[in-house]
Parts: sequence; structure tokens; C-alpha cells
Amino acid sequence: MTDYQCPKCGVRSPVKSLAWRCPQCHGPWDLGFAAAPVSLDSLTGRVGSLWRYEEALPLAATEATGGGPRAVSLGEGRTPLVPLTATVTAKLDFLMPTLSFKDRGAVMLAELARRLKPRRVIADSSGNAGTSIAAYCARAGLDCTVYVPAATSPKKVEQIAAHGARLELVPGDREATARAARSAADEDGVFYASHVHNPYFLHGTKTYVYEIWEDLGGRLPEVLVLPVGNGTLLLGAHLAVEELRAHGLIAERPALVAVQAAAVAPVASAFHAGADDITPAEAAPTLAEGIAIPAPPRARQILSAVRAGGGTFHTVTDDRIRAAQLDLAARGLFVEPTGAACWAAIQAHGLEGRTAVVPLCGAGVKTGVAAGG
Repeated sequence: MTDYQCPKCGVRSPVKSLAWRCPQCHGPWDLGFAAAPVSLDSLTGRVGSLWRYEEALPLAATEATGGGPRAVSLGEGRTPLVPLTATVTAKLDFLMPTLSFKDRGAVMLAELARRLKPRRVIADSSGNAGTSIAAYCARAGLDCTVYVPAATSPKKVEQIAAHGARLELVPGDREATARAARSAADEDGVFYASHVHNPYFLHGTKTYVYEIWEDLGGRLPEVLVLPVGNGTLLLGAHLAVEELRAHGLIAERPALVAVQAAAVAPVASAFHAGADDITPAEAAPTLAEGIAIPAPPRARQILSAVRAGGGTFHTVTDDRIRAAQLDLAARGLFVEPTGAACWAAIQAHGLEGRTAVVPLCGAGVKTGVAAGG
């Protein structure tokens, strides 16, 4: 295994130490890992999960130990692309095993935890990430506790519990939940399966772009439209784009168009102000609960990633999100409100005729249809 490294302080720590953040600045880790190129021709006949891109992953499946499968997997990945317009295509990540894109990162964290053999695994979530961690820990035979806000959608809470994880319902907002989990994460022998702080999660979400690249025959669209709360899908996408470009597998970067809920949009505000970091937002209710993050720890990295490819930020109101969810359902695609945010942004702002892919990140059965305003 490679080492964690702090992008701000330069501090390094071995992965086996279970240190979940930089001890100096308390920021999230990056990973000292260089992906090997993935040959398009070599992918024929490979396993139908994200492990098919193992040259680009920091945990090669062939290194798995302890018997059983070569690596933890529920067959995640390989989600289809479905046209929405002549130029816009949706990637149906709500068809993942736990019905959200978070499976891409959760499988990496569960495989890492399986190798490290901690006393227990903990996670915090507004719902989908916790569900994914619970499911993959169950698959890996790991003891798991998930902290969620007390107001989390009942269906998401039920799904987490169904996978056998212990639930800690935390009064207050998403940040209160994160604080409770981080306190527990400092105990000895605990692996903090943080989709925000642990960079292995980002190396899982980058497979979203590797799949698009493979399915489009070795190219990418002009624009990748991505939701931003903590930014894990966008940062994973940026990793993949930079790797593919460095290996000469794409000629140009696609623009990353980031989408936030208008009610909680600290990174969008910083972007349009020309700032390098955010001013934390106030917590506020929004239909897009999965991206309502007042102070994302990786905000500086998100801003840098969007600017690197000439991208931008858009915000969408709850009315737009509600209308987009119903519009997608009328097209046969039932997603949760957060998962409709990117389609709402395209409907509101357009893409000036450029080719684009949008993720439909979470299934509508997790939340139901958004209530009318």
C-alpha cells in the first residue's frame, strides 16, 4: 500500500496507521499513487465491475488476501448510458447494487478495511454513502456503525439497518453527524470509512469516467456535468481525466460543470467570486439533501478541478429540482431529488450544443417523489 499525504502540509502517514486526517492541519488526505495506463483493447472479457480497471486503482484485486473473492465486490459499475437529448446522455448510476453512485467509493474503502483488519468500521452519511458502506462491510464481513442525521429519509435508514450495520441517529444537521463520527474515529482500532477524508473513495468514483471513456470507444464528451456537495464524484472524475490525459488516452480535458443546490451553495459562491476557498454556508433545507454541505473539506480541490478544464458552477432551485425529477420519471427514469439536480441545471442553463454526460446518482425509491412547493 502507498502512503497518505496531505496536499497542504506535505505530511505523510502510512495507510496502515488508520490515521484518517492530517494530524497537522486536520485536512483530508490525498494518496501517493500513480495509476498505470489502461489499454482499451485489454478490457475485452474482463470482470464486469469497476475492478476491470485495476491498473488505475490503488488496490489491485490480485493483491487481495485472506481467501474468498479476489476483492470485495457486488458487481458494481458498468452502468448504462441512455440518451436524453441529441447531445446529452445520462449515466444510470442509480442502478448500482445499493442504488447510488456511492458504491464506487464504498467498495474501495471496504476492500481497504478488509486488508487492514480494524476492530470496527464507522461512517457518517446523509444516507447513500452510509448505505453503501454498510452493504460492502456486510459483504466483507466487517463490523460497521453508521452515523446519520436523525432526519434522514426513513427508507435510507431502513436500508442501512437491513445490511446489519449499527445505526447512530444524531440530532441536528449533517455537520453534527460528522462531528459525532469523527470523535469515534479517533478511538484505537477504528477504520473511519469517510467518503470525504479518505482518498481511496475518490479512486473508486473515478471509475465513473473510465466507464464513459470505454463505452464511448476511447473518448469523452465535451462536458461532464456533476453534482457537488462534498465533491467526491467530481474529484474522482478530475482524477480520471488527468490520468487518461497523462497517458495519452484522451487529447483534451472535458469541462467539468459543477451543480449545487441554490439553498446551500458555498463552492459555487466562491467560484463566481474568484476565490480559492469557501466561506462556509448556513445549513438550510433543500430537496437535494445529498449535496447540502455547508463546508466541504475538499472545497479548494473542487474549485481547482473545475477551473483546470475551463468548467463552471451552476445552482438550481428546489422548484427546478422538483420539475426535473418529474421530467426524468416521465422519461422512465425515477431518481431521488439530489440525483435530478444535474438534469435540472441543464434544463435551466443549457450547454450551447456541446456533448455532455450527466449522472443520475440515486434511485427515487430511496426518497419518493419530491413534495410540491
